Amino acid sequence: MESARITVFDTTLRDGEQSPGCSMNVEEKLRMARQLDRLGVDVIEAGFPIASDGDFEAVQAIAASVRRPIIAGLARAKREDIERAWQALRHAARPRIHVFLATSDIHLQYKLKVSRQQCVEQARDAVRLAKSLGPDVEFSPEDATRTDPEFLFEVLQAVVDAGAATLNIPDTVGFTTPEEFKTLILAIRQRVRGIENVTISAHCHNDLGLAVANTMAAVAAGARQVECTINGIGERAGNASLEEIVMAIRVRPERYPYATGIATEQLFPASQLLTEITGVPVQPNKAIIGRNAFAHEAGIHQDGMLKNPLTYEIMMPQSVGVPDSRLVLGKHSGRHALGLRCEKLGYAFDRRELDEVYRRFVVLADKIKNVEDHHLLQLIRETTDQAVRMPPAHVETIPLAIAASANAAANSRPPGAKPFPVPRPPERKDAKLPLHPMAEHHYEEDYLWGV
Repeated sequence: MESARITVFDTTLRDGEQSPGCSMNVEEKLRMARQLDRLGVDVIEAGFPIASDGDFEAVQAIAASVRRPIIAGLARAKREDIERAWQALRHAARPRIHVFLATSDIHLQYKLKVSRQQCVEQARDAVRLAKSLGPDVEFSPEDATRTDPEFLFEVLQAVVDAGAATLNIPDTVGFTTPEEFKTLILAIRQRVRGIENVTISAHCHNDLGLAVANTMAAVAAGARQVECTINGIGERAGNASLEEIVMAIRVRPERYPYATGIATEQLFPASQLLTEITGVPVQPNKAIIGRNAFAHEAGIHQDGMLKNPLTYEIMMPQSVGVPDSRLVLGKHSGRHALGLRCEKLGYAFDRRELDEVYRRFVVLADKIKNVEDHHLLQLIRETTDQAVRMPPAHVETIPLAIAASANAAANSRPPGAKPFPVPRPPERKDAKLPLHPMAEHHYEEDYLWGV
């Protein structure tokens, strides 16, 4: 059976840009939009045209030059916003006007100062106007997860009747939980007439760290569009992370039997470009694209990785565009990883020599965070004059990071285990671990550092 197709709506250039310190000029937005096109996103929300002349120009430039994906522009449920958005979008190959209006009582009372009935009428009239300008209209009831459900259904019914093709349900302040959000999406599917002809979308914020979990719960309940950003940037604690949603679907198809059009090998390049443009770094332990996502320091992890990468990695780094895994030498590392790094540098040791190098290495690693190659070379020179220099041709056959082969990984899979979900690149197919005297020792010391 064919997997359900999930539309990936990227709002890096709109909601993401609203992160403090993440604003972009026209040229920067255009560069990022072209990378999002290479990534394969279905919808690029290019900006909020009424917000500034720069935002208008950016949406206009992206609409004119990025032709494959839908290009969306955000508009409040006001005539001037909607008309301004259409002016920016009208030359797009596939334009979408994205209209939003708050629906929670706290927003109606304190921000908008309108009644519920006025809210319904304003939402309906705004969608009608947008529909008269372009065929593709999306509506978002801002703060939907804190809106009285019965009133939310009323608003959604009004905008569906007015012609909205996509209903986006925002968890604007990151308040909901996965089970709660799933229940809300299921209720919308049951209570809104004509919903079978409309795409339900989820737009989740990360204030409680649940944005991706809430998004996946919405998908499980029938949402078929996800709104997300590269690196998870966005207002306050950010948005649902595009890379996490996409790779959860790819790595766990038995739990998430869906498909996207994302070229996952472009995830890391997209992350790197956004970091370059905004100057805002990604946290090292960020899933999928953080610098530690495929790095290993603990001896037990390094030993497992060298024997079979499946022991500690659930996806190949190349599958998301990361060049390779890294074994980081630090105070938690074991002899196995240290010995292979020495071999990469051109030195082979017997067990006694390696023990002495390792003893000095641990002392050094207790003083500094990471032991780099120049530290290790100095340590080797101070430790022994007897180190055997290996021929250059031999050195080149020893990978710096992961040396286990795809065939070894497949053969070592336990009986009944499911196939690894992300194919291994062919260039790793025939990689072999070199056999040297130092590799024959027992690795008990590499198991000192666990999970």
